[in-house]
Amino acid sequence: MRKGRLQCCVLSALAPVCLGLLAAPATAGSFTRGCAARDMQVLKLIEEHEDASAISAQKSADAVLKMMHARMVCHEGRVLDALALYDSISESMTSTALVSERRQ
Repeated sequence: MRKGRLQCCVLSALAPVCLGLLAAPATAGSFTRGCAARDMQVLKLIEEHEDASAISAQKSADAVLKMMHARMVCHEGRVLDALALYDSISESMTSTALVSERRQ
C-alpha cells in the first residue's frame, strides 16, 4: 500500500514536469543526464527506505516534494543547484536511517 502511494506521488510530481517539457521549446531548459541520474538514485533510495520501514510516510512525501522542486530547478537550467537539492534529500534520508538504527 505504501509503495502504491509513493508511485502515485511520483507520477503526480512527474506530470507537471512532463507537461512543461512538452510546452517549452526544445532549446529552453532541459532535464540533463546528471539530473536524471541523480533523480533515479534518490528515488531508489526513498523506495528502499520505505520498504525497510526506515522512514515515515510524511518524510517520504516530503522527500518526493523536494525531488519535484529539484526537477523544476534543473529544468530551469540551474543544474548545480538542482544537484545540491538532490544531495540534501539523500543526506536527510541517510541521517534518518542512522537515527533509526541507533534506536534499535
